[in-house]
Amino acid sequence: MGVLEAILTASKLVASLSQTATNGNSQLGTLNAPLVADFLTNNVCPHHLASKSQTHSYSLYLKAFLGAPGQQQLPTPMSSHLRLVRLHWAMIDSTLLKSFVGVTRSYDFTIKRGFIAPDGVNKSVILVNGQFPGPTIEANWGDTIQVAVHNEITNPQEGTALHWHGILQRATPWYDGVPAVQQCPIPPGKSLTYRFKADLYGTTWYHSHYSAQYAGGLLGPLIIHGPKNVAYDIDIGPVLLTDWYHDEYFEIVKEVMSVPPAPRPPFSDNNLINGKMNYDCTTVTNGQACTPNAGLSKFKFTPGKKHRLRLINASAEAIQRFTIDNHTMTVMANDFVPIKPYETNVVTVGVGQRTDVIVEAKLPAASAVFMRSNISGKCSTGNNPLALAVIYYDGADTTSVPTSVATPFDDSHCGNDPLDKTIPFFPFPATSTPETTVTIGITIHKNSTGYQLWWMNESTFRANYNHPILLLANMGNTSYPFDPQWNVYNFGNNNSVRVIVENHSGAAHPMHLHGHNFNVLSEGPVPWDGTINHIENTQRRDVQIIQPGTAAQPSHLVIQYNTDNPGVWPFHCHIAWHVSAGLYVNLMEQTDLITKRVIPDVIRQTCRDWADYTNTTVVAEIDSGL
Repeated sequence: MGVLEAILTASKLVASLSQTATNGNSQLGTLNAPLVADFLTNNVCPHHLASKSQTHSYSLYLKAFLGAPGQQQLPTPMSSHLRLVRLHWAMIDSTLLKSFVGVTRSYDFTIKRGFIAPDGVNKSVILVNGQFPGPTIEANWGDTIQVAVHNEITNPQEGTALHWHGILQRATPWYDGVPAVQQCPIPPGKSLTYRFKADLYGTTWYHSHYSAQYAGGLLGPLIIHGPKNVAYDIDIGPVLLTDWYHDEYFEIVKEVMSVPPAPRPPFSDNNLINGKMNYDCTTVTNGQACTPNAGLSKFKFTPGKKHRLRLINASAEAIQRFTIDNHTMTVMANDFVPIKPYETNVVTVGVGQRTDVIVEAKLPAASAVFMRSNISGKCSTGNNPLALAVIYYDGADTTSVPTSVATPFDDSHCGNDPLDKTIPFFPFPATSTPETTVTIGITIHKNSTGYQLWWMNESTFRANYNHPILLLANMGNTSYPFDPQWNVYNFGNNNSVRVIVENHSGAAHPMHLHGHNFNVLSEGPVPWDGTINHIENTQRRDVQIIQPGTAAQPSHLVIQYNTDNPGVWPFHCHIAWHVSAGLYVNLMEQTDLITKRVIPDVIRQTCRDWADYTNTTVVAEIDSGL
């Protein structure tokens, strides 16, 4: 009997494993998981609200950082960011401001190995504070987030580094969390405290950027509270969609980096919603312990209320199609960008992308329906593509089996929703004449030793953990003729960049840029004809899927951004196995300003610690390193 049939024919949905066995210390996926508040009010202030002096002080901060309405145009490169967020600032009233006191939200993360069984198959993983998904980080817009990270990975030891996906890191590019680019890895037995501003609001996640480590469980949600662009009643919180592999991540990297004809690409074993799903234990062939009916994630709806769901695709490879039986969804944000709301029956989410949706509970009390996420059969590689969770309306038996029917959807398109649907709530037009334009072609082929790698403009990336590029640039070294494998594009002091990506491969790629929300000027399955979609208000986000192409007729993605964030910013496919095989470049901007940055000594100390570690230990960097 297959998993779906076993679920549908069960008399009750009662998990055979404890929450500790499936997800460690995490409460996500259970009915005990806390709802998300509109704003954090634990601000260490009397009555949990800002005092008058604190409110005034923070008001001045917001006006300085975001730009008050009517403020004069500031000189570039910073003006492009301020021009946009002034519109957000206009949404903040004096009442809301009391929740914005600019406090520091502190978290303490210990990273170590453990064993969990999210779908019943017990496997070795790498966890934050003993839980999968990792702890939810929350902050208010404008707060400072501080995370002390302790590397206690052993047997074997590994370095690590955490990336705060989508955070702009305007004042702190060294805390972006990419080893070999902005920092050295945190060596075993050492710690690094990241400290950065919550400079955008909405839904995102954090994850390891060391090799494909996050595919082994090292990830978690991150929520920044801010103004609403769509009204709703209840915030359900993060809904993480993750493909799941029963082999350890490093074994899969070995497979990806082996000489063909090894199986390529790897197929995931299962698909999870908030870290849960069942698995057919009769198909386990490698001796791993497996318990049937591990348990599904469960959510609560209140009849007549509008619920916000924060969808996060934290997969290693999978494009996800998300649906809820008998319900439509209103899309309100893509990544960190609020958009003009539109209704849909299915949401396509590429790896690294987030989509916030509003779902109105229109069914009678005591109803129960399935929530579903399908790994795309056309665009991705999964052996068991369907993930199920259950939504119970108030009054329902929370062990009952829903009889709802799946929503049909079109799986023929390996891309995001059309750009004429995804219009930002706040207009931010792209310039029609960027100062510099670069075209980058994506291909896949063997290198001289027979390994099949991904290439960007015929160069495949490989990291040097001991020499972060940002630190070199800070010292004035911005050219690397002897290290072409670092794939650095130095845009100097140009104020705007257009990147035309041409995909000559038959795979879709969710392309992610650090340090920016880029304008999506155009995307499509054929070469770009020069047309710009909605130049007056293009889609903006930090991940956009480029569709599959061919050598003869490449697909295209055209993005543009203002270089208002001095630093070295990764631009890469977010499929873990593609990054392992080199599908990655670095985009350097505002080099004169980089040299004026004052990098905290803790970053250099981490490099000294890493150098000490690698003086006595050979690091098994068998892939690109990222």
